[in-house]
Amino acid sequence: MNRRRFLGIGAAAVGAGALGAFAVPAAARLLTEGQPGLLLSSAVELPEAFQVPLPLPPVLRPVRSDGSTDYYEITQQVARLEILPGLRTESWTYGGSYPGPTLAVRAGRETVVRHRNELPVPSVVHLHGGHTPADSDGYPIDLILPTASGGSGDAKGHAAMAGMAGMAGRAGMEGMEGMEGMEHGAALALARTTNGDRTYTYPGRQRAATLWYHDHRMGFTGPGIWRGLSGFHLVHDDEEDALPLPRGDRDLPLMLADRAFAEDGSLRYPAIDPAALTVPGVTDEYMNGVLGDVLLVNGAPWPRLDVDRARYRLRLLNASNARLYRLELDPQPAGGDALVQIGGDGGLLEAPVAHDAVEIAPAERFDLVVDFSRYPPGTSVRLMNRLGSERTAEVMRFDVSSRPVQDDSAVPERLAAFERLDPAAAATTRTFGFRRSRNDGWTINGRPYVPGRALARPALGTTEIWRFFTDLHHPVHLHLDHFQVLSRNRREPGPYDAGWKDTVDLRPTEAVEVLVRFTDYPGAYMLHCHNLEHEDMAMMADFVVE
Repeated sequence: MNRRRFLGIGAAAVGAGALGAFAVPAAARLLTEGQPGLLLSSAVELPEAFQVPLPLPPVLRPVRSDGSTDYYEITQQVARLEILPGLRTESWTYGGSYPGPTLAVRAGRETVVRHRNELPVPSVVHLHGGHTPADSDGYPIDLILPTASGGSGDAKGHAAMAGMAGMAGRAGMEGMEGMEGMEHGAALALARTTNGDRTYTYPGRQRAATLWYHDHRMGFTGPGIWRGLSGFHLVHDDEEDALPLPRGDRDLPLMLADRAFAEDGSLRYPAIDPAALTVPGVTDEYMNGVLGDVLLVNGAPWPRLDVDRARYRLRLLNASNARLYRLELDPQPAGGDALVQIGGDGGLLEAPVAHDAVEIAPAERFDLVVDFSRYPPGTSVRLMNRLGSERTAEVMRFDVSSRPVQDDSAVPERLAAFERLDPAAAATTRTFGFRRSRNDGWTINGRPYVPGRALARPALGTTEIWRFFTDLHHPVHLHLDHFQVLSRNRREPGPYDAGWKDTVDLRPTEAVEVLVRFTDYPGAYMLHCHNLEHEDMAMMADFVVE
């Protein structure tokens, strides 16, 4: 399919009646329920499943602490990691590991993280789900230029800015209004760029939740995360600590990702610019997202874990570029309801919700409790992806031990206090259309991203209703504040919409309304699709809290 025809698909698709606009067979494939992208196959022979033990990311210790603040240091660096057994994969990492080290912090305490960039490219760090001042939120052109050890920082910074200014030349961005006229100097003036390192300050004014940090560089988030730039940031508080939930070795952060590998073990990714420096985007056929054929959990392919006959807390994060998962245990325990959801993007739910399966879109988090005492000793329980096929249908395996153990954990009927936002108090309603434009590629409200151009200016302290609608499949992420899902297609929220969220999954031709209250911090923030290939190809927008 040529680029013009591809971009034209769905240009008129708005609302439930738009399905008729998708007439060509390729468009029908893009509307399939679980596969928003295209599979990129590995060239190497893939290992058998369930041979590698599940690794857990190291927990980073602060370099120092005082009465109010914990201070951390992370070096972004190239590392050669053994991801597939017997092969080394060059990766971009936080601290030399994938995932990067976990930050475990306390609500109410300030966290200060100094990132040093020894990569061959500029970087930006976003704390996903963080309630963060604008200058530490990871605005996509607030670059950390490489140190001398990572390469010529000034040269690469100027090259990166030139690439931003030339976004009109990216795949599918012909005729992109505004960016063609964006001068190199104007981009430099807007950006808060640092040389070698940058300090991010997170005040900790939020409840316990499973957050994650990742690269957020304009036009290159997809290759940055694909090559390894992501890690957990876990917030704990007194309310959560008072509950008898599983803890210690039975509280497991699980980062799900898919990748593709070359014959020598290196990562395959269909970037237009393999150096990920000057030309954003992927080749035409992967514009709707890149799917790998190797499923990783905490950086290991199809791992296994020995578990006690006890309850475990599974903090699931979908860190894939584009892949959607429908996760289910096989076999199901007698009576079903194997996955008890206790939390989501923004922390604990008011009350637990039992599921047989959960659907998790890119960037979403699900906090689940699984009771393995419901299985006979010696049972092997697979975590399945019902939206996958062949090798991508299996995720990992839990092997239930026969040894006697004590388990004093429980899932209370009430988990946490929950403030419900009142839609009657909304100051206004705004509408944002996530669509592919005939001329401009992936857009919000018909506009590709231009730094500094705000699509909304909400007032600090106000509540608003934001309505999102789509042509194809888009996971929508909002920075600064978590929101509550008000409706789907003017009906009740879906089964996976409970609690506070920062990312909501929209299926093709779907409309979702959310309630959001803008608190604490003024400044410029982001709204964007978290299909990373869509994001890199301009499906982002600024909003400014005033």
